[in-house]
Amino acid sequence: MTISHRTIGTGAHKVLVLHDWFGTSAAWGQFLDHLDPEAFGYAFLDYRGYGDRREVAGEFTLAEIAADALALADQLGWDTFSVVGHSMGGKAAQRVLAEAPRRVRKLVGVTPVPASAFPLEGDAYDLFHGAAHSPANRRAILDTVTGHRACGRWLDAMTARSVAGSLPEAFASYLAEWTTQDFAAKVAGSSLPVKVFVGEHDLALTAEAMRGTWLAHYPQAELEVLANSGHYPMHEIPVAFATALEAFLRA
Repeated sequence: MTISHRTIGTGAHKVLVLHDWFGTSAAWGQFLDHLDPEAFGYAFLDYRGYGDRREVAGEFTLAEIAADALALADQLGWDTFSVVGHSMGGKAAQRVLAEAPRRVRKLVGVTPVPASAFPLEGDAYDLFHGAAHSPANRRAILDTVTGHRACGRWLDAMTARSVAGSLPEAFASYLAEWTTQDFAAKVAGSSLPVKVFVGEHDLALTAEAMRGTWLAHYPQAELEVLANSGHYPMHEIPVAFATALEAFLRA
């Protein structure tokens, strides 16, 4: 199976990029305009049930995302590569590491879900689990994770893109995966260079949450709190985020 994807750049340092629960390979905003195409070669994957692969049948699991990511790397002829994952994609990126640790050069989590379980309770459980069929729930989640700072037009546009870009059944299945799966034992102790970015206004995946998970799992992990951003630095502070990301990849 040929896996459709988007690419930017032809540089020697190859980077596989995994999107969030709401997004697609096309949903990275102006951030893409500021990447260095001579130093890096980026490949952006859509998950089954999302984006250009919306109609591709699947089980809609993290294991499936990791298998498809590795198959895409093989398709591109990449023996080794770095992995960048946003939010749910951060958990999927760690699954890639668990499956093929010798192929991953560096790991970047962007406001990322940890490899351990991330349970939702009470009102949060109802809000998230109702989001597959409720655009209003999706909009409320976006508003919360950006710290109630984003304008209505942006929230409306992000909500509409999320609804159009994903199958409800895929959306619901991936939620069950990223909240309940726990494979931290498979990655804990890795000496891989790891960078974790969080937005100072993200009310869900906070610096404190990262210190108890990502930084505890990876001895070499670095944490950077991005000023003036919530859960979507690629939209909220695209220049600063692209600069910070590539500084780590270059180091």
